[in-house]
Amino acid sequence: MANTVKTINPATGQVIREFDTISDQQLQDKIEKTHEAFLDWKQRSFDERGALIRKVGDLLVENQDRLSKLITEEMGKPISQAPGELQLCQGICHYSADNAASFLADEERDLPGGRALVSHQPIGVIFGIQPWNFPFYQVIRYSIANLMAGNTVLLKHAPNVWGCAEALEDIFREAGMPENVFNVLYIQEDQASQVTEHKLVRGVTFTGSAATGRKIAAAAGEHLKKTVLELGSNDAFLVLEDADIDKAVDACVTGRINNNGQTCVAAKRFVVVDAVYEQFRDAYLAKMKQIEFGDPSDKNTQLGPIAREDLRDNLHAQVKESIEKGATCLTGGEVPDREGYFYPVTVLENVTPGMPAYDGELFGPVASLIRAKDEADAIRIANDSVYGLGGGIFSEDEKRAERLARDHFDTGMVSINGYYIAQPNLPFGGVKDSGYGREHGGFGMREFVNSKSLMIAQ
Repeated sequence: MANTVKTINPATGQVIREFDTISDQQLQDKIEKTHEAFLDWKQRSFDERGALIRKVGDLLVENQDRLSKLITEEMGKPISQAPGELQLCQGICHYSADNAASFLADEERDLPGGRALVSHQPIGVIFGIQPWNFPFYQVIRYSIANLMAGNTVLLKHAPNVWGCAEALEDIFREAGMPENVFNVLYIQEDQASQVTEHKLVRGVTFTGSAATGRKIAAAAGEHLKKTVLELGSNDAFLVLEDADIDKAVDACVTGRINNNGQTCVAAKRFVVVDAVYEQFRDAYLAKMKQIEFGDPSDKNTQLGPIAREDLRDNLHAQVKESIEKGATCLTGGEVPDREGYFYPVTVLENVTPGMPAYDGELFGPVASLIRAKDEADAIRIANDSVYGLGGGIFSEDEKRAERLARDHFDTGMVSINGYYIAQPNLPFGGVKDSGYGREHGGFGMREFVNSKSLMIAQ
């Protein structure tokens, strides 16, 4: 008898659907079929692959009303934000289809007594383990790059968004994608190791926590399989003395509450120099207090629920521990007495090392205010983290901010005078405990290919 997985609406706590998981034998069959599909798919031209990928992106947007409702229902994203996720997916599909041939083109190299080529060839089946916070984007991010490279993909999606996984499978099918090129695995957590270990699976890509990332990397490493890990972060946004405070406040509010604060590259720590600390704090607090949580299906709602009850409870525990260790709660910080997994906008100050609000990742609408003496101190605090995914700098001296971001900020991405998330044409990924490898901008297409040397004597 199959085990079942329930998806739950985080705004109500009510069960939406039940999904049957597949058996170990069904799983093995899926892997083998995905490999068989690879043998044909890798022979397709970039033009043929690209036409199908473009269609996937277009269908996601054509169906954005229906899919947006599904996103909101399964993980609580405000309905006003959901179309943006699907439009980003379309952008990734189009960019990848348009540029794969150039990114993966053969390269001529010098060779004494002959000529040489470097050819970037697909390697096979790539296993993606993806989270719930951007249930369409996270899948599109890894799958499209690999499909354009000529690989085929398996998806283990987060169980609370299996309806989105099913919808993605339907979209790929409707686009005309050959059978088994993109396969969703409805499996239990303990079945994932079978996929990683399988001889026909050639690489693993994971987005999620650093703790789980370490386990996945260790398991893959045991079988000499490459991994790409996009893990958590505690992004610092620096507000320097010459910042436009109004612009900084607006961007920092958006950066903290976007997607209900459940974004790996969310603005989380706000490191503000002494000269403008009170000015920024007061303006930021006033604007944050205006944001109220509510029904995510209402187009006017800016803040929906946390995606799962356990995640909401863990977030609250981190807030309480930070307060117990000396942080001051300026607003929020209490679990509301109502149905659903809501958590209010919360602002903490006097945040210092040793607190979860300083050291850890608070995955929800909780902001940490940290005072810095000056520019050098702000950079020190920003880099005083095990994480290194993104961050930001606010300064009216653009060259100054650019220099600090390029030469001193120990992260994979930096926003200057604004808040940005993923861009199809720019690399996405981090350093330190935020993982390794890159996606987007053509970089993801080369993560799981065989860069092969051809040496031709003449």
